[in-house]
Amino acid sequence: MIKCIIFDCDGTLVDSEYLCNVGLEMMLENYGIDSSATEMMKKYRGGKLAEILQDIESEHQINLKDNFVTSYRILVDELFEKELRPCEGVDKALNEILLPKCVASSGPLEKIKKALSITGLTDHFNGKIYSSYVVDSWKPDPGIFLHAAKEMGFQPNECAVVEDSPVGISAAKAAGMRPILYDPNNIHSAISCLHTIRHMREFQRAIT
Repeated sequence: MIKCIIFDCDGTLVDSEYLCNVGLEMMLENYGIDSSATEMMKKYRGGKLAEILQDIESEHQINLKDNFVTSYRILVDELFEKELRPCEGVDKALNEILLPKCVASSGPLEKIKKALSITGLTDHFNGKIYSSYVVDSWKPDPGIFLHAAKEMGFQPNECAVVEDSPVGISAAKAAGMRPILYDPNNIHSAISCLHTIRHMREFQRAIT
């Protein structure tokens, strides 16, 4: 029986994946690289920033400046302030969930908190927010989810994980939790996942 819900943040609670990649596209223009935010989102969705940047450096044979990450984070913060929105139907879905719930994301803790604050979702989680940067475990490693379950006081098989990326679904499976794929645009048809939802209003059926 599912007793706890663990949510990813980017692309699951908040519609931030595209904005993060717009920021990356804008930063890479300074290096003469014309990379589409849409294509990068498909390629890197749910990935660790350090590994994404390593791949970009290798692919384009460049060395990013030491201040690249700091400048990128500042730019993304600006984009969030102007354009970040919650994913469609998520506020209503969170209000209807009576089970304990938390956020477990690969993003830095302050980035997660800011995204939830801007979109008005903070109060749904009562401070139960866990970051890969704090526990030093990135998806598809299950460490972030196992940490969240332990902190919430539940066994892995009592938890469901809501994710929008292949690496997140892999991490949930590796943790022994029920993976729920949130795929509103049907872009992950190749992922083997028993529970897939296109809209947050379908969430309740996925945990029963």
